[in-house]
Amino acid sequence: MWLFIGVGSVFLIIGGIGLLRLPDFYSRIHAAGITDTMGAALVLAGVMLQAGLSLATIKLAAILLFLLITSPTSSYALASAAMIAGIKPDAGRAADLEDDA
Repeated sequence: MWLFIGVGSVFLIIGGIGLLRLPDFYSRIHAAGITDTMGAALVLAGVMLQAGLSLATIKLAAILLFLLITSPTSSYALASAAMIAGIKPDAGRAADLEDDA
């Protein structure tokens, strides 16, 4: 149980670092969406194991299900809204090389 909580916390910390370090908006959304979903799921799984079979476990499972549905959906909605607003994805290193030529 503590392993789940510890690994989930590491995922959440890596996601926070990704939000600060990644270069563009879409990369940051990707880092937040992936790591926060996995980190929160692992932390909730660890807390569910610690709680044992009780009403709290059922409530935590409902929260986990809600999180697994809403987190990817919100990432998609943010990316879609950014695309509509005109924020272009960074094409990466290949685009930088073409600009230099």
